[in-house]
Amino acid sequence: MSAQRMSNADAAWLHMDRPTNLMVVNALLWFEEPVDVGRVKEVLRSRLVEPFPRFRQLVAEPRLGIGVPSWEDDPSFDLDRHVHHLGLPAPGDKQALEELVGDLIVSPLDRGKPLWDMYLVDGFGGGMAMISRIHHCIADGIALSRVLLSLTDAHPDAGIASPREIVGRGLLGSIAAPIKAGAQVAQAGVHEGIEVLTHPTSELPALASRGTADAATLAKLLLTRADAKTVLSAKLTVSRRVTWSDRMPLDAIKAIGHATGTTVNDVLTTAMTGALRRYLLGRDSLVDEIRTMVPYNLRAPDEPLPRELGNRFGLVYLTLPVGIADPADRLAEVHRRMDAIKHSREGGLSYAILEAVGRTPHQIEQSLLDVFAQKTSAVLTNVQGPSEPVYLAGSKIAGVVPWVPAAGTIGMGINIFSYNGGVTVGLQVDAGLVPDPGAIIADYEREVDTLRQLALAAGNGQRTRTGHDPRDRASAGGSAGPHRSVR
Repeated sequence: MSAQRMSNADAAWLHMDRPTNLMVVNALLWFEEPVDVGRVKEVLRSRLVEPFPRFRQLVAEPRLGIGVPSWEDDPSFDLDRHVHHLGLPAPGDKQALEELVGDLIVSPLDRGKPLWDMYLVDGFGGGMAMISRIHHCIADGIALSRVLLSLTDAHPDAGIASPREIVGRGLLGSIAAPIKAGAQVAQAGVHEGIEVLTHPTSELPALASRGTADAATLAKLLLTRADAKTVLSAKLTVSRRVTWSDRMPLDAIKAIGHATGTTVNDVLTTAMTGALRRYLLGRDSLVDEIRTMVPYNLRAPDEPLPRELGNRFGLVYLTLPVGIADPADRLAEVHRRMDAIKHSREGGLSYAILEAVGRTPHQIEQSLLDVFAQKTSAVLTNVQGPSEPVYLAGSKIAGVVPWVPAAGTIGMGINIFSYNGGVTVGLQVDAGLVPDPGAIIADYEREVDTLRQLALAAGNGQRTRTGHDPRDRASAGGSAGPHRSVR
């Protein structure tokens, strides 16, 4: 196959790599029994490498750094250079696996081979773990989750050679406007987006004054101020830490949403908002709100993945009301904000901006990408996996945790993934900003319990004010008002 020009959006993600924020989509799968390593390799060969060319191609940068990179076949491709077999250090528990993942995710992928690696890890409990690392320039997180799940089967005795197509849904699909509208907005916004980014002094005032919905949305994307300064927005280091929550029954989360007139996404996002509130309170860094960046899927959920994969998503802002002390009020406000972005046009336009950025020289690219990154303190994703158990190389997958990368100056990634009737939250953080991410996960689990109490009270026709952090009174000026925010 001859060289293929990389899309502008994929080039933007390729060049977004920084020592403090590598653009690699990481995922962890684990099994309760050892897995046949040879069979796993055959599955990877037949379902990953052969159907999707990017997994056997190199990135070729243009001469003199001018222009867009290309994809070229790796003449010496060797699957064994990508599949690594490790042993987990004693005692083989969750903490040991967290440390291993944390060490791996700060290692850049080798540009001398296709940009992906798989690690099969012996000794995790009585079974095995599998760590996947794939560069964002190959595909976005939604597409890659579908690719990885296409390696699996509904039954342990299925054959190797028949990949199955997984339709991925979640926060991205459920809040997105129709695909056609998003694509049309993206196409229309390319020229405007690059003009604004490259000539902000002359273009931004004119854009802000226009009366169209698209102009107003684009102005919001580009004119939104930097996020509030907190301990989560300090200077990044090169060290990362990861953790994940215990599996929670999805039916229990649905019951909370049903009782409170909200959605599963509302409940989970509110619980994380409460956990971040507790973290900020404990470090005298509480503000009214912090902004997150939420990927917005621009592919139809039932659209087959193209062989070339690639990135087809935009970004929308979701502001978390961490300043609201009362859990019921916090849930209501998150619900309102989540509902407001269901019809947002930000996703299509932000994709257009990324496309435009990908056409600029590398040095300009970095500064333009910071326009987005400086406006947020975290990336938040929610992906719905299979509702039934699936098997990889004949072994049942016991759990899945993805970690999509942050970008630029963002030091936190929050990833919610549902699988087999349960939901797990993964957290990736800069170790300098959050030395103990497990504390945030523990508070997230407490916040879910608080919302469960609210749901029970709602079922009894009561209004409760449970679950307040004991530090709230001092931080909120002693107010007893239910809508009190920190100012």
